[in-house]
Amino acid sequence: MSEVNPRESAAMVEKTDVQPGNARDKSDCGVSDRNYPDAAKTKDFEPIRASRLVPIGNFFFKYRNIISPVVFCGLAITTRPLIIAGNRRLDRYLDVIGIVTALAGQLLRICVIGFAYIKRGGKKKEVYAGTLVQEGFFAHCRNPLYVGNILTLTGLIIVHNGILMYAFCLPFFLFLYWSITTAEENYLRGKFGRVYDDYVRRVPRFLISFRGLGQTLKGMHYNWKKVIRKEYGTTFVFVTAVMALLVWERITADGFKATQGYLSTMLILWVPVALAYFAAFVAKKTGLLGRD
Repeated sequence: MSEVNPRESAAMVEKTDVQPGNARDKSDCGVSDRNYPDAAKTKDFEPIRASRLVPIGNFFFKYRNIISPVVFCGLAITTRPLIIAGNRRLDRYLDVIGIVTALAGQLLRICVIGFAYIKRGGKKKEVYAGTLVQEGFFAHCRNPLYVGNILTLTGLIIVHNGILMYAFCLPFFLFLYWSITTAEENYLRGKFGRVYDDYVRRVPRFLISFRGLGQTLKGMHYNWKKVIRKEYGTTFVFVTAVMALLVWERITADGFKATQGYLSTMLILWVPVALAYFAAFVAKKTGLLGRD
C-alpha cells in the first residue's frame, strides 16, 4: 500500500536535528522544546511505559513500511474477491461505495496537510517529536491523518470485497494504528507532560470534532504546494491500488483472457496518472514546489 501505510504520527514532527534551545527550533503551534525546557530532554528522556501495546506499537512504527504493504497486498492477491450472489450490479454499487470511502480518506489527508503537517517517520525509525502540533485539523482531532488512512484502507477493502480482507486485513490495520497511536501517546505524554495532557483532554483521539473547525481554519493559509510535495506519492499509490483491485476483481470473475480489453483500458487510463506522478516528482526535486 505504500503511503496508504501508517506513516503519519498524531501530533508529531519528525526528522529534526535541532537540539532543545537552538534558535532554529520552531513550532507551528507555539509549543516547542524551547518553550517547555523541562519537557525537552531528548537524550535522557525515558518514556512512560503505560501499556503493553507500547512495545508492539514501537515495533509496528519501525517496520510499518514493510509490514503494511506485505499484509495488504498478500491478502488481496491470495483472497478471491466476492461477488455477492453473482450480482454484478450489487458489486458495482459496492465498488462505488468503496471508492467514495477511500476518496474521503484521501481528501481528509489533503485538507489536513495543506493547513498543518506533521513530518513523517519519527527519528531513526523510532517514535520522536520535536514539537507538539495543535493547529489546523489537529485542534479538532489528535490523529486526523490516521483517520484518513483508515478510511482509505476501508474503502479499498470494500472494493476488493474478499472475506479474508474483512476478517483479517481490516482488524489487523485497526490494531496496527491503535498500537502505534498508543506508543506515540506514551512518548508525547512523557516528553510534553501537562501540555500534552491538556491537549488530550481538549481534543478527541480519532473522532473529528467539526465544531468550530471553520473558525480554526479561517485565519490559516492553505499551502497547495506543500500538499503536492507531500502527498503526490500517496495519491499515486491510491489511484493505482483502486485500478489494480478493479482489474483483479474482473480477472478472478471472468478469467484473464476475457479481461484483456478491460485491462488495456485501465492501462491507458493509468498512463496519465503515472505521468502526473513523474511531473510532481520532478517538480519536487527541482524545488518548484518549495522546500521543507
